[in-house]
Amino acid sequence: MEEKEVYERLNEVFRDVFDDDDLEVNAETTADDIDDWDSLSHITLVSAVEDEFGIRFKMGEVSGMKNVGEMVDTIISRAQ
Repeated sequence: MEEKEVYERLNEVFRDVFDDDDLEVNAETTADDIDDWDSLSHITLVSAVEDEFGIRFKMGEVSGMKNVGEMVDTIISRAQ
């Protein structure tokens, strides 16, 4: 799976979870960059990402991710 495809699919997931059709995420995007990204929406987001990509994150992976770029790296490594 290529990085570009992951970002395209992730953008759709983020737009759906945060109900914002104009939302665009990149490698540096963090929870601080999205107004409604709180602990509850984080759980919803992680679940939606897992469903979209057919993977399951480990708890340590989820809590250790500092930005969307790290999430993308994890998705790509799991998809291979």
